[in-house]
Amino acid sequence: MKNEEAPRPQPVTLSSDLLLRPFTWLLGLADYILLPLQKLIGPQRMAYFFVLPNLLIFGIFILLPMILNFYYGFTSGNSILLENRPFVGTTNLERLLTCADYLNPKTCSEDLFWRGAFNTATFVVGQVTAMILLSLVTALALNRPVVGRGFFRAMFFYPVLLSPVVVALIWKWILQYQYGLLNAILVAVGLQKIPFLLEAGWAQFWVIAISVWSQMGFFTLILLAGLQAIPKEMYEAASMDGANKWQSFRAVTFPLLMPTMTVVLVLALIRAVQVFDQVFVLTNGGPGTATLYIVQYIYRTGFEFRNYGMAAAASLVLAIVLLVLTVGQLVLSRRQEAA
Repeated sequence: MKNEEAPRPQPVTLSSDLLLRPFTWLLGLADYILLPLQKLIGPQRMAYFFVLPNLLIFGIFILLPMILNFYYGFTSGNSILLENRPFVGTTNLERLLTCADYLNPKTCSEDLFWRGAFNTATFVVGQVTAMILLSLVTALALNRPVVGRGFFRAMFFYPVLLSPVVVALIWKWILQYQYGLLNAILVAVGLQKIPFLLEAGWAQFWVIAISVWSQMGFFTLILLAGLQAIPKEMYEAASMDGANKWQSFRAVTFPLLMPTMTVVLVLALIRAVQVFDQVFVLTNGGPGTATLYIVQYIYRTGFEFRNYGMAAAASLVLAIVLLVLTVGQLVLSRRQEAA
């Protein structure tokens, strides 16, 4: 007798009803809870119910600390408890802003604050200028039909995905004097080691360079989106009028890209003013006070020297600067839209 073949197992198929059963149960539970609530408060007020969790998170972790910081700025003492902090009015702000010569931080009552302010201003000018120029050049290059354009776009954006602390640790290893990768290459080609993080000039340069390297991809992406939004017909019309590439850029690209450039400028300024994490890991404000910036001054004053009132007052000054930058961005955007 011939052996009968064993029946082959049939593939198990899941019906759509079985897959959707958990979601159906959840939807039924949501209806059971939300329908009575909707009848109670009305359909139009349900939007407030769904926004409430975000409002609670915002209130607890953002609004409440802002209010406490404002109160701390007008009190003094080393205690963190509110009842142990006497009210001193604007004393902290007056000490921050008192200087015999505002161009010389040594003549100021709080000289470290003004040293941080001058360092921050220098950093902002250098970093934002380099950031915008390099981002614009990169965006213009990536907007052209080059080979591997998608790969290069991803590569330029990849550093943005890294944590600022990770970026600082990688570059700190590269720039170390004794065992750093860059100094090892210099020695290998017969050159002397350079104390990149131990000399003020080199430290300031590398802080700016690393910041530009790690953030440039974000601004390049914004400018690239602005470039792609420019109609091609504009370039065709300029070409028919006999314009070369530089004339097309000056007459077509740059004017139409200005709204995007304004956004990039303000975002870069706000980020630069708030620089902290990369510099804290890379140089910790050194050598000396060469890379001490405003946010690190606030951190040191509050958490190392335990002068919470002075730290809060400095953060209020920083908040006013950021508010001015934000309002300026809104005004420029509205003027450009009106034009």
